[in-house]
Amino acid sequence: MIKPNRALSVVVLTLGFLFLYIPIVSLIVYSFNESKLVTVWSGFSLKWYAALIQDDELLNAAWLSLKIGLMTAFASVAIGTWAGYVLARMGRFKGFTLYTAMINAPLVIPEVIQGISLLLLFVALEQTLGWPKGRGIITMWIGHVMLCVSYVAIIVQSRVKEMNRSLEEAALDLGATPLKVFFVITLPLISQALLSGWLLSFTLSIDDLVLSAFLSGPGSTTLPLVVFSRVRLGLNPEMNALATLFISAVTIGVILLNQLMMAREKKRLRDMQLAFIQPDPAESVQPAAPAGAVGQPIGRSVA
Repeated sequence: MIKPNRALSVVVLTLGFLFLYIPIVSLIVYSFNESKLVTVWSGFSLKWYAALIQDDELLNAAWLSLKIGLMTAFASVAIGTWAGYVLARMGRFKGFTLYTAMINAPLVIPEVIQGISLLLLFVALEQTLGWPKGRGIITMWIGHVMLCVSYVAIIVQSRVKEMNRSLEEAALDLGATPLKVFFVITLPLISQALLSGWLLSFTLSIDDLVLSAFLSGPGSTTLPLVVFSRVRLGLNPEMNALATLFISAVTIGVILLNQLMMAREKKRLRDMQLAFIQPDPAESVQPAAPAGAVGQPIGRSVA
């Protein structure tokens, strides 16, 4: 058996982290640069953050991206949960192969193809039915949901497959309906998968550029589109400030979520330890010995 070289492992790991994080650190540092040239340091300043706050185009684009991201996350979780549950529990029904292929298709089809297909579909619908009138927030929302539902369905499917069904079967034996079992028993058990799917859908929607480029219209420009159009004209320190704010928000969110999960895990372990240590109150009550038992006097006790 070949033993791993510790020195080589440390070097490779260090180079990998430097390759990943040096650009991020330099971006954060130069967001506080006073010069308009992003590669020339001329002094510490917060003016680019002030300019970012006063940039109406960026603020409107960020607000639009946030709204679409939230709408996409909730809709994707609602649809993807049912889709993943059907894949995991309903077995092979008629049309199962087609259903599975339709769920997994957005994962393998390039976003350019998806964007062109949806654009042609919306143009045909507008000419035939008069809806939607142009492209905007609704068309982008539909495109993002189509993309994110697949990710949520795969996550939920894997979680439901490995879940213990004994609690669901016990609830069914006690008279609960399948729908009530799903909402009362199944959903709480797969809540972590739902949260993961929600966060992934929100991130994909906020970050999406290709679908938004095909499905957006005048007055409905998302934040990635604005950033991409500005970066094409040259590097801008204001973009460094925007990226620093996103990095800070994500870092703070990850830290808080990690602390919350660690606190919940510690509480769970502490409750389990207390449950094993403390005796059951029902078992601590000793039944009275019947009259005539060994060690008990019969009749009246002598004063």
